[in-house]
Amino acid sequence: MMNLYSGTTCPFSHRCRIVLYEKGMDFQVIDVDLFAKPEDIAIINPYGRVPVLVERDLILYEPNIINEYIDERFPHPQLMPADPIMRARARQLLITMEREVFAYIEPLEKNSKTAERARQQIRDRLTEMSPVFVKQKHMLGEEFSMLDVAIAPLLWRLDHYGIELSKTALPLLKYGERIFSRQGFIDALTPSEKAMRK
Repeated sequence: MMNLYSGTTCPFSHRCRIVLYEKGMDFQVIDVDLFAKPEDIAIINPYGRVPVLVERDLILYEPNIINEYIDERFPHPQLMPADPIMRARARQLLITMEREVFAYIEPLEKNSKTAERARQQIRDRLTEMSPVFVKQKHMLGEEFSMLDVAIAPLLWRLDHYGIELSKTALPLLKYGERIFSRQGFIDALTPSEKAMRK
């Protein structure tokens, strides 16, 4: 059985939980208190962070790698495109989002001095993305994919992070609501995450 060590409020752990629930497979989520992490986290992950996936001798601790492994090991429903060109584009978009959007989550989580700048950066990038959802249902078109998994926890936390989007971002917000209504997303929420939205 797969064990996922997951922070109850961690947006990166949230991604992995979504993938596990979307797949509808057997797994165990081990909740980790981010403010009092057990010692074994530092043993299984040299960076001392969550999420960490443990399956027999395999230990993975980077959310995108964890999610691609789960997707390849349990291919139904497939969350990365089957076509190699589309899969490469999806990976490229994920890396772009990591650098231009998700890299700014940590200052918000830690409420650091750069939090306001981080809010602005996320606000600007999400607003730029918004027109995509006028024409298509999900990030890569009609099918729910790993890109939707990646952005969903951030969209869920916009109020929590104090990020207000303008009316021009309405298509993005409607897209978020579509994802939030998916059973896999609902099942993946922890009680702490449910409390993040009014």
